[in-house]
Amino acid sequence: MEEALVRARIPRDLEKVLGVESQTSFKAEAFTQVFLKNSIQHHARYDVKAMLTHKAVILGYSRPKKDKSKRNSKKAKGLNARQKRAMKIFQIKPEHQRYELFLPLHELWTQYITDLCNGLKPEGSPQFVQQKLLKADFHGAIITVVRSKCPSYVGTTGILVQEFKHVFKIITKEDKLKVIPKRNSVFAVEINGFVSHIYGSKFEQRASERSAKKFKVRGTIDL
Repeated sequence: MEEALVRARIPRDLEKVLGVESQTSFKAEAFTQVFLKNSIQHHARYDVKAMLTHKAVILGYSRPKKDKSKRNSKKAKGLNARQKRAMKIFQIKPEHQRYELFLPLHELWTQYITDLCNGLKPEGSPQFVQQKLLKADFHGAIITVVRSKCPSYVGTTGILVQEFKHVFKIITKEDKLKVIPKRNSVFAVEINGFVSHIYGSKFEQRASERSAKKFKVRGTIDL
């Protein structure tokens, strides 16, 4: 149907309006041949028709390069230390510095450390418990400063709410946030009657790093 419309003659009333004249099919075909012949540029040395008929034409193709910027943008980029400090991510708000708010955390830690040490039985080996505690996470533990080169820290007790590489942050029963340096301090941790001492100078690591470290068994050391 569409081909018939294309080949149909232009109505005579439109011929006058458009200023054209319909041609017979023979004249139309001749015009098309002449038009194509004049429009196509012939190569000086090669016959295009013969080349397409008897030879394979190789078209150049190259894979598009991947946009690395888009690929890298999909990866989640973490915040650096300066950005974290600027956003105050690790700061506990004053209204949250309450001892009772962290008591459930202490209960969870007590259950966690009991399971880690196989129940903390009286007949258990102290060396086994000590090795487990060296790699344990102490967030939620109640710790006490028993020795320190700074006398003002001695006797400070509270729930450990944040552990960094060089300091412990604890909440005391008086709802005060205390920052205790690990270096030159000895801490006591009591779990169901079992008391263990932590030498902060040998504990200057993040909790995640300490869990993967191999500790050597040594005697006690002084400050």
